[in-house]
Amino acid sequence: MHLEILTPQKTIFNGEIKLIKVPGSQGSFEILKNHAPIISTLEKGEVKIVTTTDEVIQYTIDAGVVQAVDNKITVLAESLVTVNS
Repeated sequence: MHLEILTPQKTIFNGEIKLIKVPGSQGSFEILKNHAPIISTLEKGEVKIVTTTDEVIQYTIDAGVVQAVDNKITVLAESLVTVNS
């Protein structure tokens, strides 16, 4: 799957991943390969990414939107802080 995370200032992440966990407005959820198409608003919380090399990257997000279609995921975030990398 391909993930792109964008803020108004810059691209934060652009690469291949195994999974992403996001803080949806109705609760946290994970997106894995071949996930059904989805668009969801995001609330303040933690975004967790597992790359194809099993590296775990975590961010804290204030708010945003996630879209997943055909194994391409886009996260539009108002602001994002790296927890680790």
